[in-house]
Amino acid sequence: MKTINKNVPINNEIREKEVRLISSTGEQLGIVSSKDALRMAEEKELDLVMIAPTAKPPVCKIMDYHKFNYEQAKKEKEARKNQKVITLKEIRFSPSTEEHDIDIKANNARKFLQDGDKLKVTVRFRGREAAYSQNGLKILESFAGKLEDVGIIEKPAKMEGRNMIMIMTPKKS
Repeated sequence: MKTINKNVPINNEIREKEVRLISSTGEQLGIVSSKDALRMAEEKELDLVMIAPTAKPPVCKIMDYHKFNYEQAKKEKEARKNQKVITLKEIRFSPSTEEHDIDIKANNARKFLQDGDKLKVTVRFRGREAAYSQNGLKILESFAGKLEDVGIIEKPAKMEGRNMIMIMTPKKS
């Protein structure tokens, strides 16, 4: 079933002279005047809803508008429930971070990647440390090497201001 915009004209809001009418069962009733279409909808105690306002002539359907809105909201809620939200976790280093500390942070990062989260790995340079950016690059390469079984590098290491940033994503199973 197609989604209908919430701001569609219904019943007396339809100002077109002629509309292409579809019955509540889905059969084509042809092109009729909007007054006749509205009268048919009222006889069945349903609403006349314009489902394709850009068509020539516009397409209207006889349906229970409130029930339709309820079903659409239910479908949208179900779709939101099933979607996976990917969060971005960040791990920070300094250029003087020791190997043991990198191992500990790699273990934490492994959990993040296994949970399906993206990982932003940052090396922060302060003061004169920025002159030794190759140290930060070694740290990021070492870190990525420890996680190559669970993650891949989406964005390689790159200096952005005083930070060197690398982005990793989980490997597809």
